[in-house]
Amino acid sequence: MTHVSPTSIHRLSRRRAIQLGAAAASTLALGQSVGMPALAQDAALTKVTLALDWYPTAQHAGIFVAQEKGYFTEAGLEVELYTPADPTTVLQTVGAGRDTFGISYHADVLFARQEEVPVVSVGALVQHPLNSLLFLAETGITRPADLAGKSVGIAGVPSDDAILGTILASDGLTLDDVEVINVGYDLLPAILSRRADAVIGAYWTHESIVAEQQGEDVGYLRVEEWGVPDYYELVVVTGESYAADHPETVTALLGAIQRGYNDAIADPDAAISTLAAASEDLDTAVEREGIDLLIPLWTDNGAVAFGSQTSERWTAYGSWLQENDLLDAEVDIDAAFRADLLPTVDATPVATPAS
Repeated sequence: MTHVSPTSIHRLSRRRAIQLGAAAASTLALGQSVGMPALAQDAALTKVTLALDWYPTAQHAGIFVAQEKGYFTEAGLEVELYTPADPTTVLQTVGAGRDTFGISYHADVLFARQEEVPVVSVGALVQHPLNSLLFLAETGITRPADLAGKSVGIAGVPSDDAILGTILASDGLTLDDVEVINVGYDLLPAILSRRADAVIGAYWTHESIVAEQQGEDVGYLRVEEWGVPDYYELVVVTGESYAADHPETVTALLGAIQRGYNDAIADPDAAISTLAAASEDLDTAVEREGIDLLIPLWTDNGAVAFGSQTSERWTAYGSWLQENDLLDAEVDIDAAFRADLLPTVDATPVATPAS
């Protein structure tokens, strides 16, 4: 069965969940969620939960390495790491205090704050977009201008037209120059079956590998290289009040995650083995190739510390969303993230145990 990226499957449902869940967030029960493991009872450690955006993949490698090597424990934390029964609710459960931390998406944090869900991004897992314009090599596409007269499949989420329109405009075309086909979430099948010449929404670190393992030669255009402002694909989020009240715990978690990702960069084979042990359904062949593509994105080839975020990137991407009527102009973009909680020294920060 063809795998579809978590972004392709959940972008629409996540956005809808944010809108529908905002009013209910403040009334969420503080007990266990479906599929959430019971909290440990070791009073010597600060107990926190970390809800994933999806089942374990190479994108999450450093988190599982940190768990397996005991880095969270060394940082004074007992981390309950799990995938929710419905990952689209992560921002709501974090905003309501039901989960301490979660993994989410750059744009979704802004959409959540638009709906008054009090979450903030405290660290970036992936420094650049994974979304791409994916196509079979046989189409002859090498740049956006080559799409003239061709068909492009989309999932039908609100951002698709904005992304495609921006990519086309960067090379002198408009949406009128292509045939846009709503293929739902069957993005990779759409090009493998030749139903569409290209698709928007596929991960160049995943679907491209799946296609090639099925014997197809593919190409892709990365969205940030053709007009779409650079953004963080995955981010670590927590509640706004939690970040304000427990900064040492946030820093301790991020420090342990940094250590895990640095180890995954140094030994990707071991990281994939750790992931496979945590997820019996992991497609190790795909994820092993995928981690090699992801490693340069975790630290910008070593140019930044893992987890780094900048106001410039948040502002540029948020402004683009606003210009395309995807985000209200009143949303305070700078309030959506905190860059000051990332560890600033090469040491393991330790959380203060809860009293």
